[in-house]
Amino acid sequence: MFHSSGLAGSASRRYAAIHAGSRVESASPHGLVKILFDELLLAIDAVSVALDQADTGKANDKNMRALSIVQALDSSLDFDKGGDVALSLAQIYRETKRLMLVAIQTGNGAESRKAHAIISEIADAWSQIR
Repeated sequence: MFHSSGLAGSASRRYAAIHAGSRVESASPHGLVKILFDELLLAIDAVSVALDQADTGKANDKNMRALSIVQALDSSLDFDKGGDVALSLAQIYRETKRLMLVAIQTGNGAESRKAHAIISEIADAWSQIR
């Protein structure tokens, strides 16, 4: 037997996936990076909450998502055109990965919140470009 809340949660997740897919399809390159930042911040928040609740399974799952998004952002850097800005972003992404790994290794949500603060600043700056 299914619980109605389980069905509602499942439907909500499917809707979110469809919504995210349509956002990606219609996004400009700038918009795609914004979506990555938004998704990264959500994943980092989820890691922090899961660690605070001692839910290591969920923390590990969301951490893997966060790290894969950071890797996508890092691999999209153009060092020829981006120069010092690209180098600075690469350092920020490296520090974000380090903090997320420390958070998982120590079970300390404070470390993931530090990563969130760093990425949040970059995401805010990115949102102001245009």
